[in-house]
This record gives sequence, C-alpha cells and structure tokens, in this order.
Amino acid sequence: MEPSAREWRLLARLPGVGAVGLAELAARGPAWPEGWLAVLPPPAASALRLWLDHPARSPLSAVLEADEAWLAAHPDRHLLSPGHAHWPALLRQIPDPPPLLWAWGDLEALTPPRLAMVGSRRPTREGVGNAAGFARALAERGWSVVSGMALGIDGAAQQAALEAGGRSVGVLGCGVDVVYPARHRRLYQRLREPGGLLLAEHPPGTPARPAYFPRRNRIVTGLSLGVLVVEAAERSGSLVSARLAGEQGREVFALPGSIHNPQARGCLGLIRDGAVLVRDLDDILAELPAWHAPAQGAPESPGEAGPGKDDPLLGWLSDTPTPVDALVSLTGLPVADCQRRLLALELEGCASATAGGWVRLPSPRGAC
Repeated sequence: MEPSAREWRLLARLPGVGAVGLAELAARGPAWPEGWLAVLPPPAASALRLWLDHPARSPLSAVLEADEAWLAAHPDRHLLSPGHAHWPALLRQIPDPPPLLWAWGDLEALTPPRLAMVGSRRPTREGVGNAAGFARALAERGWSVVSGMALGIDGAAQQAALEAGGRSVGVLGCGVDVVYPARHRRLYQRLREPGGLLLAEHPPGTPARPAYFPRRNRIVTGLSLGVLVVEAAERSGSLVSARLAGEQGREVFALPGSIHNPQARGCLGLIRDGAVLVRDLDDILAELPAWHAPAQGAPESPGEAGPGKDDPLLGWLSDTPTPVDALVSLTGLPVADCQRRLLALELEGCASATAGGWVRLPSPRGAC
C-alpha cells in the first residue's frame, strides 16, 4: 500500500530522514506502514510508531498541522506526489525520483514540453545573450524552460522565457519559501506568478545547503526531455547536469564556442563526447520530433480506444521514442488513460517502453 500525500509529508518530517533519505528509502518500495517501520532508522521508526499509535502525543502532529496551514495560506501552494494530476510523468522514468514535491506558483508551468537550460554562473556577455535568445525561442514555440534559478545562465534563461510570455519552472535546493540565491529575489517572485513555478523536494523553511544542489539537478533534468548546456567551463557544475541527463535517457545539447574561450571548453567537450551540437532551435526540435509534429499518418484525435492494436493512439507512435508526457500533450488524454492504453498496445506486441519513451514495434504480418 502506497502512503497518501499526508503520509508522505509525515515521512519527510521524521527525525534523521530528510528529503534525500526519503527518496532512497522510497526506491525500495516499502508498504505503508509496516514496510516503512522495518526500513526506517530506529529513531525515525520510533517516531512513526508513536504517531500511528498515539497521534495526540506525537510532536509530528503539530508539524503536520503547520504544513497544512502553510499550504492552505495561499491558493498557489501545493504538495505534489505521484498520484497528483500534475505530477510530471517523466519523473517516473528516472531511477531516483523524488517521492513528493512542494510547489509554489502556477502548476500549468509543468505542462509539457519542457527543456532544461543550464550553464556557467560566470557567463560571458555572449553566453547571456545566447541563453536569453534560446529561452525566448523555446517560449514562443510553447516550451517550458526548466532550471535551478542559479546566477548566470540559469537565471538569464528563466527570466527571458517569462518575459516572452512563456513558462518556466525553478527547481530549488532549499524550501520553496526560501529565496536562494538572494540576488535573484525578483526572479523568485516572478516565478510565483502566472507562467512560473517553484519546486523543491525539501519542506518549507529548509535552508540551502551545498549537498542539496546535486540532488536538485536530477529533478531539473528528470523533468525535461533534454538539457541545453549554453556555456560551461571544463569543471562546471553544468557538466554534472549533462551527465545526469544522459544517465536518465535524456537528450544532451550544447552550444559550441571558441576554442580560446575557457567558458566554452565544457560545451566543446560535451560535443566531442556525443552531445548534439546546437546552432539554432531547429537543431533541438529535430532531435525531439514528437513535440512539434505528430507521427506520419497520425490521427487528429485519439478518439475512443479500440482493443489493443486497433487503438488510434498507435498512430501517434513511431520508431522515435515518445515520452508519456508528449503523448498526453499531443492527444489530450488523461495520463492514467494514456498509460492504460499503452500497456494494452504493449501486450499486443505493437508498442514498447524504452528509456526515452514509447516506440511502435514493427509488425511482420501487418498486425499492428
């Protein structure tokens, strides 16, 4: 049995667990509550047992009430878990997804497609211009720009996307009510307005700590179909995001630069190692065709589901992997309905799930 959203909040607040420990424990799939009692560290297990048996005596009850009061204080505050209607389907594909996400802002900013943009905290003027230009172009094509609200490239990209009337998601390495970095207070406030969204796996009030940022990066890339590295030195933290994206089965894109520019060497190294060289937006869209053009011969609407191979959803699949998020966006189907129909197609041998999404399988006898 899966924990409810309230129970996930409880688990995140147990002593000695935290967001990182919770994600690691959740990956083991313990049942609620006995399975959790068996895998939690002794202090946390004792605290959970007290809350289960005598909630009025447990200090966790007051913590939960405070969380609920924080959520209720503003209509744009949310707690997302895998059962939530706005939980991003792409997060189900990564090996260590967060079990819950605190959100503050416009949940429509999570509407796919989404692309991560990252880069140097000390960018050149050209790098800032490139970040803003690509973010505006993505916004104009309906993409949401995902980043970590860091100084430099990240913030420039997110600001430009919002100024263009687009959408942007800022993933934080602290609580969603903590402004970090402090110099981005205006961007932080803008991300709480229509088109913007702040996300964090840490509860409100959690201060920023260095150990939280590598974990934050896996959410930035996990939310996205790919990551564009705009400008990065040889030892840039952006290269960590690029590595994570590759491990998650995401596309990695990089802008080339002069061999004499130290801030371009990281991107040049990525391109040498197989990242897609990007000159303009079309280079990105060419690698993600499902998002700007349906498969050849695809129906205008998925219509009513037929039995397996007769399902019109099959027309939206090709030999290019298409994530569930993409299919939901293209067809307008509810996530649960789309996943159910994909499973039926898989059972018929007509479709298969891959690291990058769903593909249509060849059918020697034309059965599909």
